[in-house]
Amino acid sequence: MYVYLHYAFASLTAHVTALYPGFLAAAIASGAPPLLAAMPLAYFSSLNAGITHYGTGSAPVFFGAGYVTQGTWWRTGLVVSLVNLTIWPTIGLAWWKMLGWW
Repeated sequence: MYVYLHYAFASLTAHVTALYPGFLAAAIASGAPPLLAAMPLAYFSSLNAGITHYGTGSAPVFFGAGYVTQGTWWRTGLVVSLVNLTIWPTIGLAWWKMLGWW
């Protein structure tokens, strides 16, 4: 949910400011280790920058050039986000476990 709620925000700053503390508090309250709760939210805060044509500072410039339609941008953003949401919780968490981070 944290990643896809970005569609409702006009900037990464607004998204992180509004959602990060609440999602972090909920994860920690449910028993997640604090580092394991904080780091994925931090990573997903930057990974979701490309899912919309308005989601980060440079996106409107690229979109405004007219090379990519809004629909193509959103479809591509969805596909890339699904890939990220597959890799990070599987390979990423396994790697962190191997490093001893949790």
